[in-house]
Amino acid sequence: MAVQPQQQIAFHLTGRKSGSSLRPMKSSYRPALFARFGDLTTLRYDFPLLLNREEPIERAMLSLSKLIDDAVEVLRDDPDRDRIARQGYELERELRRDLAIGGTDDFATLWNDAATRLSNENEKIQDSARRLWALFHASGELVDVDSNLPSRVMRHTWSVVQADKQTAFREQAERLLVNLHGILEAETAGSEIGRTPDRLKATVGESFASAFNFDAMSRILRDAKPGFRLSDERRERIRGLIDILEKQRFYPLHSDGAETHSFAFERCSEALSAYNERHTEAVELLKALAIAELEANGDYRESVHNVVFENFGANGLDANELTKLPDYLVYTNSSALDASETAHIIEALSAGLPFRVMVQTDDILEPSAVAEGHMVLASRSRQLREMAIGLTDVFVLQSSASHLFQSSDALMRGLSYNGPALFSIFSGANEHTGEFPPYLVAAAAMESRAFPALVYDPSAGADWATRLVVDQNPSADDDWPVHSFAYENETLQAQSETLAFTLADFMAMDDRFFDHFAVVDKAEWNAAMIPIPEALQDSIHGHPDKVPSITVVDGEGRIQRAIMDRRTLQETRRCREMWRSLQELGGIHNSHAERLLAAQIKAQVNAALSTAQPVRQSV
Repeated sequence: MAVQPQQQIAFHLTGRKSGSSLRPMKSSYRPALFARFGDLTTLRYDFPLLLNREEPIERAMLSLSKLIDDAVEVLRDDPDRDRIARQGYELERELRRDLAIGGTDDFATLWNDAATRLSNENEKIQDSARRLWALFHASGELVDVDSNLPSRVMRHTWSVVQADKQTAFREQAERLLVNLHGILEAETAGSEIGRTPDRLKATVGESFASAFNFDAMSRILRDAKPGFRLSDERRERIRGLIDILEKQRFYPLHSDGAETHSFAFERCSEALSAYNERHTEAVELLKALAIAELEANGDYRESVHNVVFENFGANGLDANELTKLPDYLVYTNSSALDASETAHIIEALSAGLPFRVMVQTDDILEPSAVAEGHMVLASRSRQLREMAIGLTDVFVLQSSASHLFQSSDALMRGLSYNGPALFSIFSGANEHTGEFPPYLVAAAAMESRAFPALVYDPSAGADWATRLVVDQNPSADDDWPVHSFAYENETLQAQSETLAFTLADFMAMDDRFFDHFAVVDKAEWNAAMIPIPEALQDSIHGHPDKVPSITVVDGEGRIQRAIMDRRTLQETRRCREMWRSLQELGGIHNSHAERLLAAQIKAQVNAALSTAQPVRQSV
């Protein structure tokens, strides 16, 4: 065996580079498949996103690129379409640069400022900007992927869903109040007081006051029709219902009423305390709504319904009742999940409370605190996710920030779900990934299976096949996504190879794991250096003769190979096994189904052989 492969195998086994020509991994290296993603502001992709304030609810979150594409499509028959499209894309690039420098801002402000700057070079930019804007029908904040994106998106979309619920509640409450007031006014109108001359005159109004003799009208009405009178119990009940509906603090009907309850919290413990403190109010309001509906329809029977509503809410409120009230939003960070806070989240989800819990994770490659050299792969958020799915009635969405726009439908379903929901989001923003933008880090986490996307929707069906969906992940049927990597060699000849993006590639982006990699000079590349998928095919026992490697690109765009130690390969294998387990739950490569299918095929073959006619041989 050559000297250099021996040094490489020694590093793989021990993690030591001393006495060898191996070079350390640096922050200037990046996975080869990310080589073309140098400046994201020059690329067209889903981000930035517009957190849209205008209806309908389905347009709560929009992609700037798609917004412009849709507007250009509307102009397909316009003679200026090509010019407007070209200048719209210029404006889009300018807005990406603005966000990269200044961060989140109002869409209209950014659009107008960009149009003004670019109009110095081309005066027709202003016309294109104006005509495109007229087709957007949208307004709000323009946001990019950063540490604040998950909470911004969650608070915005939650607010949109709550506004929709508020509209429905107010329509019901105001309709009931009109009916309840009408019942009381009907009693007054049919009473002696309601038939006095002055009261009758007030109901007619000044315009026709001179056309009637109200004294005579009063005598006729008193003699012709007996008075309408409510029982004291019903009158007090209706007045009480009106008082509850008009003074409630969940969805106040008047701007001058009591201060509205807050429903957004940064800790689940605070949300639980608020929920418990307001429980009596919630029971009172939901009870009032139910009784008011019966009263408005004339269906309330005291002998029956007094008993029915006497203990209303004593055993808690079910999901159908709670769905009429605001949902509680909890947005927290996995770094803040101590034992107490985690227990509170589990308590809220287990109890079926109307909580939407968003757990943001910024770091999913934390070195283990109990096993030196090992790491914990998003352990806190993963444990919560698995617990929530195990409860069977909790909606669960897991997504990287880079995938939030593609997950928007599932996000809105979860926020509208009639029960508790857990949202686990990886932001991609931490201090260990150098100059990699959070979008790329988040995308790499999903590509590498370190933080796969999934949706568990209990309302979708009665079995795993319909409830759990993992096919939003790239190359969901495979262990790893595989992409073609094109490049030029030293003689400027076009070359290409296929590369898998694995957990090892993702770890190579994190400065805490640089010591687990070693860069090999091209002159020392050899057949013993093999790709990760090949290295994972078999469990190696004893002294290995192969070394797993990944392809990276240095700061000058040159292709390099980096080998890794055994610990990194072990973590990559563990990640693959967790992904395979998730695939099975999601109906991909299900071992039970595959075993059953193989048995059926074998049985069919045996049956066919047993019934086959013997072949006669000629003499």
